[in-house]
Amino acid sequence: MSTSEIQPQDIITTTNNEQIQPFTSQHITNSSSDVGNPDFRRHYVKSLKNDVIIRQLPSEGLSFQLWPAATTLFSLLDSHKIDSIISHHYKFNHRLRILELGSGTGLVGIAAAAILGADVTVTDLAHVIPNLKFNVSANAQIVGGGGGTVVTAELSWGNVEQMEVVGKEYDVIMGSDVVYHDHLYEPLINTLKYLLVGGERKRMFLMAHLKRWKKEAVFFKKAKKFFEVDVVYRDSPSDGKRVGVIVYRFVGKQCSTTTSSSTTLGGNFSKLKLENDV
Repeated sequence: MSTSEIQPQDIITTTNNEQIQPFTSQHITNSSSDVGNPDFRRHYVKSLKNDVIIRQLPSEGLSFQLWPAATTLFSLLDSHKIDSIISHHYKFNHRLRILELGSGTGLVGIAAAAILGADVTVTDLAHVIPNLKFNVSANAQIVGGGGGTVVTAELSWGNVEQMEVVGKEYDVIMGSDVVYHDHLYEPLINTLKYLLVGGERKRMFLMAHLKRWKKEAVFFKKAKKFFEVDVVYRDSPSDGKRVGVIVYRFVGKQCSTTTSSSTTLGGNFSKLKLENDV
């Protein structure tokens, strides 16, 4: 069967848990020599002893590939460290509701639904949605088995109509490697303001980010006008990089209970330390 003939139900049956190492991914089909062919990968979820199957489409652009920060969030979800970050600040008496921004392939949102048993909405631009839907369908079994749900929605940051359709009734917003193009800094901040600022309900945005350029400091400077921004996790550098992925927590200032330092999974980081991270 060629990759173009693989259907979601066929992908699920190819899974072999015993051959996968925790926090790693393996090819189902190696398509590197065939430009334009899909690249199927299975990501082992140790906590569930099962795989999440993801179709990447490298020739279609950046939104169709797995980025480093997504892998970090995936690992934190699997090790249940995300639970600690959330429960440290908020207590919920209902099933967790999560919105993912810039979902790309959907790995993080799908994993969150399966591992946390959460109701997750994965979002991205219109041309990315078909592949997102494919991956959601491919993982219906593992998501349902964990008691979660995943739905897809189109969301262009800053688009008021689309933001209103998606709504703001979420407990946690997630995003990985979303601070990339500088022309999207303002639309992203406006979207976060809509989701986090105002109202009585406390919400947080967990953003996994791999620093690439000095210009990213502009985003954080603007963001801190509206949000308390804390470091909650640091990943070790990999693949020869000088820095690792950092996970930030954003909370609307009117809802913040932050003090001069923030409790993190890696220790206490002061405001001064945060300045050095951006």
